[in-house]
Amino acid sequence: MAHATGTERWANRMELKDAITLRRAVRDYTAAAVDRKTIEVLLALAVLAPSARNRQPWAFAVLEDRARIDDYARRAKQHLLDTTSAAELGELRAQLLAPGFSIFYHAPVLLLVLAQSAASQDVEDCCLAAQTLMLAARERELGTCWIGLGRPWLNLPSTKGELALPAGCQVVAPIVLGHPARWPEPHGRQPPQIRWLG
Repeated sequence: MAHATGTERWANRMELKDAITLRRAVRDYTAAAVDRKTIEVLLALAVLAPSARNRQPWAFAVLEDRARIDDYARRAKQHLLDTTSAAELGELRAQLLAPGFSIFYHAPVLLLVLAQSAASQDVEDCCLAAQTLMLAARERELGTCWIGLGRPWLNLPSTKGELALPAGCQVVAPIVLGHPARWPEPHGRQPPQIRWLG
């Protein structure tokens, strides 16, 4: 069987520059499911991220049950409200208290990028895997949003036990995934601050 050349294989794919430029934090999803094969492809690409000494300290957990994701969003939100002062939450408190607000945005998939230890290098390497995953999703016209607000509740020993996650792991990147109801407009970026050293 003939193998596709690099050009044929990627003929209908987005350029890397476009995936980087067009990636957005998506907070509005359709009800359409993401097929499991696509999720597997995204995770296969995520593990191609660099890691210190090639340790590859990541693991992944995937939840595809929208009702459970919504329930976890409610519980994670309540945990934030119960454990974080109004001063610390600032303007975010009003958003959390808004009726119907879901910190996981009613997405059909919740992907957890897990560090297999709390070592700072493992966490950094997992961030690289998470970014690779988000760019790969955008290249396939899928939206993602990294939900840091979910991390405190997801890292509770009781939550890890409920999700059957290893006790020694750390949830680094809770990422929602789905088909965008719309792509957000870009927010723009400041130009890079560069110090030429020599």
